Amino acid sequence: MRRLRIGLTLRIVAVLVVLGVAAFPLYWMLVTALSSNADLFAERPRLLPDFSQLGVFVEGLGDGKVAGWLLNSLLIAAGTTVLSIGLGIPLGYALSRFSFRGKALLTLVLLFTQMLPEALMVVPLFSLFRRFNLLDSLGGLILANVAFVLPIVALILKGAIDGIPRELEEAARVDGARPLAVLTRVNVPLIAPSIAATAVISFFHAWNEYVFAVTFIFTPEKQPASVGIANFIGELGTPIQTVMAVAFMFTLPAVAFYLFAQKYVVAGMTAGAVKG
Repeated sequence: MRRLRIGLTLRIVAVLVVLGVAAFPLYWMLVTALSSNADLFAERPRLLPDFSQLGVFVEGLGDGKVAGWLLNSLLIAAGTTVLSIGLGIPLGYALSRFSFRGKALLTLVLLFTQMLPEALMVVPLFSLFRRFNLLDSLGGLILANVAFVLPIVALILKGAIDGIPRELEEAARVDGARPLAVLTRVNVPLIAPSIAATAVISFFHAWNEYVFAVTFIFTPEKQPASVGIANFIGELGTPIQTVMAVAFMFTLPAVAFYLFAQKYVVAGMTAGAVKG
């Protein structure tokens, strides 16, 4: 019993250390945002937030620009996540279950697209979007993000579907299920953890994306927060407290979405783990 208690205590300490290391950047942004100029440039850094400086958050949201940037980021990230998963599920299913000419080549092409940096795709995408009047629009930016993240989503879901026994699909067809019903009622519930993982990948890519956003969006009111935060950096000075306050608000929705999706990842991994 003593060894078990010692082992449990060590595991708890290890988990707390890992959580502290992971949460420290977020905490330090809060401390910096709630520091006065004297504390910010003092010889010894301030380790605790000064909540009397909460006005910096009010100032950051005062003119409505930051709230608009955060809303734009949310719309872009949500649209990218929904569209990439909506297209990735049937694409991954087709790559996993159907045989057609050029299947191996298509898989390699999807894999090779992940080796291309975003900066290499900016010029051709800019020319293409200008032709179809997609520049300076959130919809065009969503399409650009989907084009970049869809291959990895499809490949992850293909691997998940490969692990599903075909006998389950055959049993559903014997019961009269159509192909679409087989996909949505048999495969999708079984690959729920992989769908949640790809949702996290898609959301974080679109939420943090900067290169496409700064290139394709011209109107300041349509910019996401990743671009808006960079606009605080001035030629003569940078309001560090304001930047950290906005960055803190920019980070919280991403952390909340990760915690929300993590619940479904765990639930999907433990589904069916009961005695028959």
